[in-house]
Amino acid sequence: MTYCVGIKLNAGLVFLSDSRTNAGLDQISTFRKMMVYERPGDRFMVLLSAGNLSISQSVREILQVEKLDHGTGVPLTIWNATSMFDAVRVLGSAVRRVYDQDGPSLKAAGIEFNASFIFGGQIGNEAMRLFLVYSAGNFIEATRETCYFQIGESKYGKPVLDRMLAPDTPLDEAAKCALVSMDSTLKSNLTVGLPLDLVVYDAHALHSSQIVCIDDQNPYFQMIRTTWGQRLRQVFESIEDPQWKGGTCAYPMLVETGRHEPMKKITHPSERII
Repeated sequence: MTYCVGIKLNAGLVFLSDSRTNAGLDQISTFRKMMVYERPGDRFMVLLSAGNLSISQSVREILQVEKLDHGTGVPLTIWNATSMFDAVRVLGSAVRRVYDQDGPSLKAAGIEFNASFIFGGQIGNEAMRLFLVYSAGNFIEATRETCYFQIGESKYGKPVLDRMLAPDTPLDEAAKCALVSMDSTLKSNLTVGLPLDLVVYDAHALHSSQIVCIDDQNPYFQMIRTTWGQRLRQVFESIEDPQWKGGTCAYPMLVETGRHEPMKKITHPSERII
């Protein structure tokens, strides 16, 4: 499995992916889930992938040469697209091409065509954009209300993103948030693993030098893992325990709701709640 997250902010973009792939408990391998496409001064794009590895690798390979005929002369590619919307249309076309080639054979073998992608970046003077692409090649775009996308094992790392991210979050803080989200996922799911790939992109730069591979020896990520666990424990222990025996307390537990009754006990076989 995998976990990837892409974040779109006023200040720029953050992308983070793990690199673990497994086909059973005894077949665990390392494959990178991130691709960076850059033509400095012209365009900067990042692709994250999750799902069936053979499908996502085929899509990534085809994407670099895929040409989308849009009826106006020169076919679209990710290298000549004048907007991120056109670029993600090319990605969708690449996904559908792989489906046309491999979908029937996969179906005959009882294997689902399963792949999803996060694709984001900036082209020329256009605003930054971030998309979530499904296995049918269709896609949705991030908004100010939903400024991030996840693919893969998303549930473990989602709460911290929901609580911390907003469009005006600084880039470094967002990168920290993404790493905490990844740490939560690593803690709870063995199908996600190191090393990680992290990219931070400053708005309108049209290039990035903030690209790093993070393994278990990375000092900053070691600090994140240790500090986050310690601070969570400190906050948890500082919260008042529920009081069940009455008495005075700041936050009583045993109060009537006014609308709902407490659960009734069943005390003999013939008794019914409904």
